[in-house]
Amino acid sequence: MKDDIAFEIFDSIDIRVGKIIDCQQKEGSEKLLRLTVDFGNIKKTIFSGIAKWYKNKELIGNSFLFVTNLPPRKIMDEVSEGMLLCTNTEIPVPIPITSNTPLGTALH
Repeated sequence: MKDDIAFEIFDSIDIRVGKIIDCQQKEGSEKLLRLTVDFGNIKKTIFSGIAKWYKNKELIGNSFLFVTNLPPRKIMDEVSEGMLLCTNTEIPVPIPITSNTPLGTALH
């Protein structure tokens, strides 16, 4: 486990439910998928290094947890606007939302 952090630091992380509406292999990369994620009132492009384990069809239409307030990060020639939350295991597993939780709902 990692060291304890102040509650304020945890509280500053914006974790929301998002639905993957498009997923494409990033051209020129074997690892990256370009995800288009619907958060209800906004759509974001988010890159994830899970292409080795997941195909587009497995992700499109499914809802997962995302960190939405990371600074935009340039990856190759595009910008990623967040992070897909996955387990830190040999095969990363995205954290699914299986209920009818509305898109954009924040965790707390």
